[in-house]
Amino acid sequence: MNRSQPPIKKLLLNCDMGESLGPWSMGMDEQVMPLVDMANIACGFHASEPVTMTRTVLLAKQSRTQIGAHPSYPDLIGFGRRSMQCTPLEIISMVQYQIGALDGICRAHDVRVGYVKPHGALYNDMMRDADILRAVLEAIKSYDSNLPLMVLAATNNHKTVSIAAEFGITLLFEAFADRAYDDNGFLLPRTQAGAVYHSEQQILEQALLLATEGSVISQNGHRLKLDADTLCVHGDNAESVQAVRHIRNTFNKLYRC
Repeated sequence: MNRSQPPIKKLLLNCDMGESLGPWSMGMDEQVMPLVDMANIACGFHASEPVTMTRTVLLAKQSRTQIGAHPSYPDLIGFGRRSMQCTPLEIISMVQYQIGALDGICRAHDVRVGYVKPHGALYNDMMRDADILRAVLEAIKSYDSNLPLMVLAATNNHKTVSIAAEFGITLLFEAFADRAYDDNGFLLPRTQAGAVYHSEQQILEQALLLATEGSVISQNGHRLKLDADTLCVHGDNAESVQAVRHIRNTFNKLYRC
């Protein structure tokens, strides 16, 4: 590494985990868990149930991976990817309910929930609607104000930072290795063609650009600056697991420079 250049910011890898449901299996958690720093564990509203949550917590404990609550709208059929009309009290209650469920399992196995990352539509709605963001923050503050909230690293996070400061909640800014961005720094909806990257090379290139320059190239070719703390990766199949492994190995070499 050129010593005249500013030091590279270390990005922690996070991954959505524990998204199976009873006999229905999703993800390759056993292979991915040792490769990531943070596990966003589903809490029963978009996926998972107590046994899956317990197994995932034990996997994280074995790998010494930090555990995060991954709450969502109550939408098992839609996998939490559909927006719902909820009052602030409903959002506060459902987020606290899910954090508490995961935290109870964690406590039983001598680990703790370390942060909160909303899932799917709740995550996207929170980033676009200040009232929903405030409800999520109130839920965290009332449960445990020491828990950070993971939010999207956008080109302008000033409003999000300001609202979080009202509640005294720390923010973790997240970027995505395998998702396309629009020109405003938001993720392209999954319904749009090209919103999710499947090419391992494309995923690795975006991960490296975020790690070395703190930027991504939007769908229309614009370079966007994103100051991220963590990089979201996915391990839904063998190809994506291999991509995560390559990112992990590349980052390990990068941070040793």
